[in-house]
Amino acid sequence: MDELIVKKNPKSSISEAIRVVRTNIQFSLKLKKNKTILVTSSVQGEGKSFISANLAISFAQKDLKVLLVDSDLRLGRLHKIFKVSNTKGFSNLLVDNDSKNYQDYIKSTKIENLSFISRGTVPPNPSELLDSNNAAEFIKAASKDFDIIIFDGTPINGLTDSLVFTKYVEEVVVVASSNYTKMKFLENTIKSLKALEVNIAGIILNKVPIKNTSSYYGGYYGGYYGGYYTKD
Repeated sequence: MDELIVKKNPKSSISEAIRVVRTNIQFSLKLKKNKTILVTSSVQGEGKSFISANLAISFAQKDLKVLLVDSDLRLGRLHKIFKVSNTKGFSNLLVDNDSKNYQDYIKSTKIENLSFISRGTVPPNPSELLDSNNAAEFIKAASKDFDIIIFDGTPINGLTDSLVFTKYVEEVVVVASSNYTKMKFLENTIKSLKALEVNIAGIILNKVPIKNTSSYYGGYYGGYYGGYYTKD
């Protein structure tokens, strides 16, 4: 199934929901310098890669130069969504300390204004690579050429990859899945991000079934909640 729903069916309810999310994120990023976003989740299977890909397309449709980077160096699958090769990806760029030549790692998406860097070879030390000066140098270099950079990161629970990477981005978007995400995991995710004083742009509730609709992607809907909630 084609997961690039914003491109395939821009008038669908899902595409409209993604545009709402885009508008909210644009507002939160308005005064930011580099406009970098990390999309993460609590656990695997909540749909963060689907959201990352379609959010990137939505920004590109606003005539913004967008770079989408698969920073899930363990199980990243964006190359499968875009149907491109996974050779010479983000992990390879970091290992080779090749930020100055980062454009050599970009793959065509055949979508106007959208560039993409795949995951690359699975490294033995994902957290160390993401928590490195090489990552910072890459963002510094790429920010000069793009209006917005979106990173599709690893889930938070049980892994430190996305947590250590938050220091390099300006906003974090958390994806949760209806009837799938356990509240304790979501609360732990928000707590972990809050402890690092991360700017949470919002929480996207994904895979909410829409009844009585002919939406393209199985009735999925992305509800957006600005900020985050804590127990009283």
